[in-house]
Amino acid sequence: MNFQTAKGMDKYMKNQTVIVLDFGGQYNQLIARRVRECSVYCEVLPYNTSVETIKAMNPIGIIFTGGPADVFDECSPKCDSEVFKLGIPVLGICYGIQMMGVAFGGEVYVAPIREYGRTEVNFRDSILFDGIKTKSICWMSHTNQISVLPEGFVSTAYTVDCKVAAMENKDLNMYGVQFHPEVMHTENGTQMLHNFLYKICAATGDWTMEDYAKTAIADIKNKVGDGKVLLALSGGVDSSVAAALLSKAVGSQLTCIFVDHGLMRKNEGDEVEEAFKDKGMKFVRVNAGEQFLCKLSGVDDPETKRKIIGEEFIRVFEAEAKKIGTVDYLVQGTIYPDVIESGTGDAAVIKSHHNVGGLPDFVDFKEIIEPLRLLFKDEVRKLGLELGLPDYLVWRQPFPGPGLAIRIIGDITEAKLEILRESDAIMREEIANAGLNGEINQYFTVLTNIKSVGVMGDARTYDFTIAVRAVTTSDFMTADFAHIPYEVLDKISSRIINEVKHINRVVYDITSKPPATIEWE
Repeated sequence: MNFQTAKGMDKYMKNQTVIVLDFGGQYNQLIARRVRECSVYCEVLPYNTSVETIKAMNPIGIIFTGGPADVFDECSPKCDSEVFKLGIPVLGICYGIQMMGVAFGGEVYVAPIREYGRTEVNFRDSILFDGIKTKSICWMSHTNQISVLPEGFVSTAYTVDCKVAAMENKDLNMYGVQFHPEVMHTENGTQMLHNFLYKICAATGDWTMEDYAKTAIADIKNKVGDGKVLLALSGGVDSSVAAALLSKAVGSQLTCIFVDHGLMRKNEGDEVEEAFKDKGMKFVRVNAGEQFLCKLSGVDDPETKRKIIGEEFIRVFEAEAKKIGTVDYLVQGTIYPDVIESGTGDAAVIKSHHNVGGLPDFVDFKEIIEPLRLLFKDEVRKLGLELGLPDYLVWRQPFPGPGLAIRIIGDITEAKLEILRESDAIMREEIANAGLNGEINQYFTVLTNIKSVGVMGDARTYDFTIAVRAVTTSDFMTADFAHIPYEVLDKISSRIINEVKHINRVVYDITSKPPATIEWE
């Protein structure tokens, strides 16, 4: 059971809720995040949610997301047509505007010129664009577009190649945009969403992280009762915040188990133990490095690695649970980006996360609780501060559950892990020395499977290439590569080559997300 799913989430609603109907795009949860940034509670539901369910939630607004389908295809996803008769304001985004257009009798066609990426949009008078300059850069991602407006609708924005970049019917409270206001690349995108929420839906902004924390703690208490709880603690931001939340909710009923799978960064296992042991909660460290490496021996496919690590995590937890008696609940620090990339609903699988798509079919616990499942990374940090966690834990450098296994391309050996640990430690040290650790959201090294010819000490070498990866992002759904000064990159490269054996080349990854993911595997 996922703790934070649509069912039962009415506990988190206050007086006002906005529903996002999901049509399968990759930015859908990002819309929810932007809405919550505006202090309005938001929940994502499947596109085919019944109108009865929607009416029962009494939302102040509905947002249709983008999606990969062609709206004129017979099998394309469509919402219940009764949604348009509820009298609730609707904002359609990308695929959402096209579906709205067809539903009201308009026409959509395959445009002769596609629009992808940053595009200049011209805005006409509309309450949706109140306070926004008449020309602005927006993020487009479409081939199809509205060719004939539905009756009663007017175009409120256009580009050189798209005459209906936005439309509205004020009498029906129907609004649509062909671009994506939720992504950072759209100038004033948050302001557009704010206008929809406050000027069209009459939001009052009554949802805060304090409310979330209080309600989550109360709900966990109610769910767990007097049962025992096991927490998968990695020492990262997500599991640390989950630990704090569960500790406040169930106290001594919680046991935190830290599995050192031998895939941690340099000295990290000891650092995690020091941070949590003897800190008022039950803490157990399990050194399982040999067990994990044995299972991963000879495996080079990244999805297989993730699946193996996910299952082995669960098996270790089960074994430890038996040592401490019957355990009813397993808690994981799963967050929104994990769920999205692992594929949910009609969304594509980008990569399986060890605590989502990597879970085995059978798990020997009554239920799995995921209290952070609806939160993005920055929201998790806010929750951590709300719960009183120290800054050094809240702002800890993100580290994936599978650890260094997905930062080694190809098969994993102890020798390769040692190379990666040393190079990663050097990079982190030099980023900190340059005072950039507060500006770059994630940074690490990758041991590629590439060997190349080099020359060291007048002798030929044939050794591995290390890739340096650093990104800036607020939500980890999209990211830009960090513009690290050349002199800092020079120090990182020189130290790695001079201090780490079997490395003769260092490269810098300058790819954004998308098209790449932040991790290499």
